[in-house]
Order: sequence, then structure tokens, then C-alpha cells
Amino acid sequence: MSSDADAVVFEKLHEDVEAPSRATRESAGYDLRAYLSGRRVRVYRSRRDRTREEEHGEREGRARLALEPDDRALVPTGLRARLPSGYEAQIRIRSSLALERGLILPNAPGTIDADYPDEWFVLVQNASSHSQEIVHGERVAQAVLKRYETLEWVEGRVGRSTDREGGFGSTGD
Repeated sequence: MSSDADAVVFEKLHEDVEAPSRATRESAGYDLRAYLSGRRVRVYRSRRDRTREEEHGEREGRARLALEPDDRALVPTGLRARLPSGYEAQIRIRSSLALERGLILPNAPGTIDADYPDEWFVLVQNASSHSQEIVHGERVAQAVLKRYETLEWVEGRVGRSTDREGGFGSTGD
């Protein structure tokens, strides 16, 4: 049995939430699923410059969230988790959703800090030119667990260590 120091402790916020899981033994990411049943979802509509809580439809017995082109939504996962100290969860869109449906994470990778206490959400944007649906229980993103270091920031003089100048693309074409 793992201790809390080397495990992610998660809490289901609804009885039927599926635990994040890896698709294969060598998968880096843990799949996160949309939890839409009985939920309102915050949708940001760029074109109409408004935000609203949206009821979503149900078809074939499953809740669905429709996203128009350029819409962004905070898709709930139905769980919250505590990461071990020194870890973050990097949230990334599943590559098949990006390729086949044009769904992206505009802040990819998103970061969930070890001390974040609330439900995990996935910020999804419809970057396609067509309406897209997210279905309750669908794998929408992956959480990749990453160790990080923290360092003290000290004010001082920063001298040149190379001949490089400029910013973006400063090493040439």
C-alpha cells in the first residue's frame, strides 16, 4: 500500500466518477473524464463576448456539452486530488481530440498545484470551424505528474554569458 507521500489521493465528488487511469503500462498521462451529468458548465463565448452557466442537453441517455467555434468551457471532472509535495499535474488535451475534432487547451499544459483543494476542471476550447460535443464520461484530457524544484529569487546583476541578443528566434532561422 502506498503512503500519501508517494501517491495521489483523490476524492470522488459523485459516486459514479471513474478514477484517472493510464491506457497502457507505459502511458505517461492519466486520462481525465468529463463529468457532465446533472452539472452546469461555464462556457465563454468569444464571439458574443459573454460568459454563462449552461445547461447541456442529453441524448441517448448521456449528458452532452455543445461548443460552438471559439467557445471555451471549464469541463468538470467530478474529482479533486491532493498531490504529493513537490509535484504538479500538467493537464494536456488528448491528441485524438485535437487532431480529429479541433479541441485544444488554450493554456496547455495547464498546471494543478499540489495544494489546490477543489474540483479539477479542464479548460477546453473549440478551435475548429464546426460545433463540437463533449459527452459525459468521455476522456477529455490527460494529467501528467511532474516533479519540480523551487528556488529562491535573489536580486542582483545579470551579466551576459553568451553573445546572444534579442528574444524570440534569436538563435537564427
